[in-house]
Amino acid sequence: MTRRTLLALTSLLALAACGGEEQAVATLATPVIVEPAQVGDLVEQIEGTGELAAPDRALIAAEVDGRVTDVLVDEGARVQSGSVLLTIDPEKRKLDADSARAQSRDADAAYEVAQREYERAKALHDQGIASDSVLDLRGTELSRAQARRDSAAAARGVAEKLLRDASVRAPFAGLVAKREISRGDYVRPGQQLLEVVALDPIEVEFAVAERDTARVAVGQPVSVSVEPYPGERFAGEVHAISPVIDPRTRTMRVKARIPNADGRLRPGLFARTDLGVAKRSNVVLVPAEAVLQRADGEVLFIVGPDDRAKRVVVKTGVQREGRIEIVEGVSGEDQVVIAGQAGLVDGAAVTRRQQAPAPNNPPGASIARDAAAAGSAR
Repeated sequence: MTRRTLLALTSLLALAACGGEEQAVATLATPVIVEPAQVGDLVEQIEGTGELAAPDRALIAAEVDGRVTDVLVDEGARVQSGSVLLTIDPEKRKLDADSARAQSRDADAAYEVAQREYERAKALHDQGIASDSVLDLRGTELSRAQARRDSAAAARGVAEKLLRDASVRAPFAGLVAKREISRGDYVRPGQQLLEVVALDPIEVEFAVAERDTARVAVGQPVSVSVEPYPGERFAGEVHAISPVIDPRTRTMRVKARIPNADGRLRPGLFARTDLGVAKRSNVVLVPAEAVLQRADGEVLFIVGPDDRAKRVVVKTGVQREGRIEIVEGVSGEDQVVIAGQAGLVDGAAVTRRQQAPAPNNPPGASIARDAAAAGSAR
């Protein structure tokens, strides 16, 4: 028999001798706070963190050399797909294109003449009037005219493309994120001019733990929150899933798109994500603080009508908003100990205490006062 047990028995005998048997039992009972298990619906979600990014981002460079003659947008401007952003000496390019078109027309005319001469020579040759050498000569001239016509047509195409490239256009609808040049600057092919980003929809990229990868699929809804708009959630949908697991972090990369017509969401913002997985009904939920980690697994205590604690090994599931799912071990009618259970053993007598109402009066303080009162009563 342990020293603690001897002291307890001695106290009991002393109190019983004074006629305080019921008081002794009450004194040895452990004060606890009890709450009934709840049964309700549970939306299972996978939480994560990530960053907002522009799904389309273009660094627009010059394709022709020349002086910038006009800049039609500034940073932050909203642009439509195909709209002109700036021009690079379009007058010179127009003159070059006009010259190339004229040369192409001249080559076409020369080809037509050569083709008529060849057909005439062929007709005479068939009648026995024109010699073979004349027919060969006309054939060679036609081939040369064909080559000159093709070359002129190609030169015309290049000149017309340079004319189009002299007007720099937006590749998609979005916003001008950066402008690198001003009117009057001389630019060369490859020099960066503007940066355009698409923000509607915007994209969130986040990581999912390896254990949850099998539960993620394209088309699943995702809820996103960002620091500039506390308490507000933005709904989106998964559209891309990485086919590989990162070997360093053991996570999988997931991308979702979020409508952003008002442009409030911006690339680079830190984002918290909730990925909806499943909704289940009639789930048993208890406060997370009720579950203890022990050598034989996760346990909690329930209190029966006889005010005695029963130790139960449970199997838990999803934890959400301070409550944890109990898959096995507890029913919706059980009274669960949520505070004061640290020193409890199976079958111990307990006294039920109410949750302290004041925020600055935590349940632990209430239990401490009850225990102190019990000690002073002894």
